Amino acid sequence: MSPTYSPLLEAQRILQYLCQQAEALGLPESLQDVAAQVKFVSDYDHVYFPIPFKETETAAALKAVEGSVACLLADLKYGKPERTLSVSLEKTTNFLFQAYLATVDGLGKLDPAIKSKLKDTDYLRAQSDPYRRMSANLYETKRAGEYYHIHGSLEASTTLNMLGLESFRPDLNEHSKIVSVIEPAVQKFTVEELEEMNSRNKQAGVPALRHEEFLKTPHGVSSVNTPTWTVTSLETSTPPVLLPPSSSSSPRILEGIKVLELCRIIAGPTIGRILAEYGANVLKVTGPGLSDVPFFQVDGNMGKHATEIDLKSVQGKEIFERLLEDVDIVLDGYRPGALDKLGYSARALAKFAEKRGKGVIYVNENCFGYTGEWANRPGWQQIADCVSGLAWAQGRFMGVEEPTVPPFPISDYGTGCIGAIAALTGLYNRATKGGSWHGKASLLQYDLLLFKAGQYSDEVQDQLRARCSTAFLSMRHNHSVDDISRSALAMLQKDHPELFQDSNFETWYSKGYGANVRVVKPVVEISGIGIGFQRGSRPNGTDEASWDFSNDGDSRR
Repeated sequence: MSPTYSPLLEAQRILQYLCQQAEALGLPESLQDVAAQVKFVSDYDHVYFPIPFKETETAAALKAVEGSVACLLADLKYGKPERTLSVSLEKTTNFLFQAYLATVDGLGKLDPAIKSKLKDTDYLRAQSDPYRRMSANLYETKRAGEYYHIHGSLEASTTLNMLGLESFRPDLNEHSKIVSVIEPAVQKFTVEELEEMNSRNKQAGVPALRHEEFLKTPHGVSSVNTPTWTVTSLETSTPPVLLPPSSSSSPRILEGIKVLELCRIIAGPTIGRILAEYGANVLKVTGPGLSDVPFFQVDGNMGKHATEIDLKSVQGKEIFERLLEDVDIVLDGYRPGALDKLGYSARALAKFAEKRGKGVIYVNENCFGYTGEWANRPGWQQIADCVSGLAWAQGRFMGVEEPTVPPFPISDYGTGCIGAIAALTGLYNRATKGGSWHGKASLLQYDLLLFKAGQYSDEVQDQLRARCSTAFLSMRHNHSVDDISRSALAMLQKDHPELFQDSNFETWYSKGYGANVRVVKPVVEISGIGIGFQRGSRPNGTDEASWDFSNDGDSRR
């Protein structure tokens, strides 16, 4: 790597940039004093990902902000002894693709035998059926050189049918054969026609835009100068609420804090996972029959309980509202407006908080942000990556003039970290000012932060490309994110064994899975503060809908 480039120094620069935006981001006034003491650490100072953007450096800076707000909460709870706060670049790198590092009984996401270890929550076979899975992929359109990422979400049939394709094709199970059926169907339509079809059928597809093209769209114009995240007041009538005292010998900042997580897939559950690292009791709530990616629960549900409640039934609402009586933080990662229709919007819960006399923190996570014409569109990571210009930049990095989705769900994890910062900030504000607080995070704004941080220099990109395998550089627009990630993972395992050292992981026996679960350790380290999990993982719907978190049956190995 270029002797003039240091990821450690770049992480520090990006942290300084974020601190300069502190007021717009709703961060505590005293954060900059803590952030100035952050120590970024690495024994290697390597650029790891075969991506032109500064993913590790940007995420490390976000982790430093996360840890700084956690330190401020620790000061409120325990006083202000001198603390050290460190962020490892290697652990940060692992954080950004931790779903591909987690294992159940020694089996990872890409191992075919892993299915036998998981609870099948892919109820509509949108993940397990290879043909239906490719209903969420990038394809060329009717006009050569223009691309569209269709996305059947976790349902698949609607997207396939709107293209004139059958819902199921059991005869198709090879990538090339599946692409040879789906891509010609997409190529019958222009981008404009696909946008109209997509809107009419309420699907999560987008055109793959170059960054300069995105900036010229009305949504790009409204988004580019919007803060990366916000934390704003919902109500000011409720009094300050001190953090609950610790009952354990190891000081845990969020011990006693209760979190309801209404999220699935990666970004939203990552918010809850991070809060669990700091000691919060996180209860993930999913609905009966609601699809979720089975393997993502292995890593995403670490440290939590997971229950099932039908929020559309009278009984389910009664159960949920009993939980709300004691809740501190609510995480909403569903399609914009979905919880509003059920009566559980941020404003509705703020009114509930006023009635009980104790403020609440509500954190939204979505794809497109909260202003602009696309604010209410559904979306996922690849959608944000394609519309923002990340995919085009990735394709050019790989030496082709076409978009290619980056490896790994990196934007998901970065957005999850942003959501956790917003939640921690809300708690700090409630403790010092009172009231209820609303945090907002989005996949698009994380991607725009990457653009603001800047791409690697041509020299660094040339050196990264020279290390890439032929298999990785052969990936094209219509390869799946798993294909691209599998190839990138093989390169990382070969070139960077330091990322895979046992010291970067922890293992728990999970009663829910009936097996050992191995996951990436938390990134942030704060001297004198316990940061880590209090239980293992479990599949969705394992636990009762209760704040009683005793007797998990899990144990650290």
